[in-house]
Amino acid sequence: MLEAGLLNLGSLVLGLIAWILPVVNLLQHNKANHRHWIFFSVTSVSACAISLWMQIFYTNHLVKIEDWSALIDTSHAVASVATLLLVVTIILNAITLVVYYGKKLKD
Repeated sequence: MLEAGLLNLGSLVLGLIAWILPVVNLLQHNKANHRHWIFFSVTSVSACAISLWMQIFYTNHLVKIEDWSALIDTSHAVASVATLLLVVTIILNAITLVVYYGKKLKD
């Protein structure tokens, strides 16, 4: 059961990383030598994907142990939070893309 709890913790940490990296990108966009923004964006999207993957594996774990009450109790919340994670990650990275391409066009 400890491993299953680590899936949720890892998912949470990676979800936060998925949101923090684009914010860091946006805060550093005025620096002339900040050329690693693509790396930050790819890492952000990857962290989001791995976070969602961990939630899928946690749900699979609940199915394997036949914990139907846990599935029933948490499925709506997991689906809602996964949607929020994905949408916010996409929006933050899209804003980063617009800011950096706008900066590149001005140069």
